[in-house]
Amino acid sequence: DAHGPEPGGLALITSREPVMLKNLSLLTLLAGADAMRMGPSPVDALITSREPVMLKNLSLLTLLAGADAMRMGPSPVARSTVARPSGVAMAGGLQLGDVGAGGDPNMKNYRKLGDAVREADAERAKEADASNKALRMEDEKRNRRSKKNEVMRAIPDDTPAGQVSDFMYRDGVTDELDKLDNEMIGLKPVKQRVRDIASLLVIDKMRRKLGLDTSIPSLHMCFTGAPGTGKTTVAMKMGTILQRMGYCRHGGVVVATRDDLVGQYVGHTAPKTKEMIKKAFGGILLIDEAYYLYNAANDKDYGQESIEILLNVMENQRDDLIITLAGYKDRMDKFFSYIPGMSSRIGNHIDFPNYEPDELVDIAKVMALELEYDLAPDALPVLKEYIAKRMTLPFFSNARTVRNAIDRARMRQASRLFIEKMDPKSDGNVTPDELKLLTAADMPTAAELAARGDSAIVE
Repeated sequence: DAHGPEPGGLALITSREPVMLKNLSLLTLLAGADAMRMGPSPVDALITSREPVMLKNLSLLTLLAGADAMRMGPSPVARSTVARPSGVAMAGGLQLGDVGAGGDPNMKNYRKLGDAVREADAERAKEADASNKALRMEDEKRNRRSKKNEVMRAIPDDTPAGQVSDFMYRDGVTDELDKLDNEMIGLKPVKQRVRDIASLLVIDKMRRKLGLDTSIPSLHMCFTGAPGTGKTTVAMKMGTILQRMGYCRHGGVVVATRDDLVGQYVGHTAPKTKEMIKKAFGGILLIDEAYYLYNAANDKDYGQESIEILLNVMENQRDDLIITLAGYKDRMDKFFSYIPGMSSRIGNHIDFPNYEPDELVDIAKVMALELEYDLAPDALPVLKEYIAKRMTLPFFSNARTVRNAIDRARMRQASRLFIEKMDPKSDGNVTPDELKLLTAADMPTAAELAARGDSAIVE
């Protein structure tokens, strides 16, 4: 200090009076010394000060004892700070800086006590607000429960909740379930599970009508199975059913893969994942081949960040978004072993079995009918034989493989008609029946597959 040695708190640290070390921190002593230099009566000044912390933290006895200790002799504050390197930490979190830089070192090297008090007051205010909010929420919950009990007591015991058929037909749920049965071949276990979910939601609505306790069940789903087994189609049907019943705002399905959710550099993943979630809000987010989100061989893979965001949404916003994962069963099981929190948040695990050859032939008929083609009777056994052989080869994709076979049959029919009608012996006219009919000559055959070899990549 430019005014010479000043009585100060460091003398107390080296004092033999242990009470000072027990009752006074260095921050309190320095603040008391500064306050005492402000006027003729430091004790009165502190007691009448607007800083409430003095009255909260210091008793009058402590102040008088500190003042007596400060008058006992010169304090080695300056010598201590000169001997100590710049920036050395002191008790109470203080940092002693360079005294030679000019000014009062105490003012430079510790926070003002008033700032600390204001921060503490703000924290206490936040805690009080949180506590009051919790109490208000509990009161509101108690009031709702009381009103609900009153309503339940007022309802006669013989009051009917309504008929199940009314809820099913009124919301159009029955129509959607019938479409699922008529438009999709096979998949009996899958259809039954969809009906079970729809039944639960209908009964849930009837319970809510009577005021009974109810909660929205977990509608997150996992579809496992080979490609082409109808996972995306069923997800779209589920979206429509849930929308009709009021559990989805629009019932749309947004399909995403790892590339849509995971970024390529730090800070890129979260915005991409949140953008896809925003697109799917009010409907279903279908993540195809979800196991690619996690790379067990790379601890720094950004997919983990996307998974954490999805887990948070699945738990805290399940009323606004239904997340459905899809992929091969063995790979999805391995994925869940790495991320157990994901599996426990999914209430509906549905396995899609592979189609049988007869079912795939029926699917081919439906596909041809949608394209306004007819399959000739002699074409069906050829197609079935082809499908049976194709199922033994790599990369078989159920309905997708059948769709590719129908597309090749259409191409061969077009080539056959072109050659026939361009023949000089032909009149060149093409009838509507000829344009619609796919014959055995147009179908790919098992013999063609055998000629290409078992290791050949086939469409």
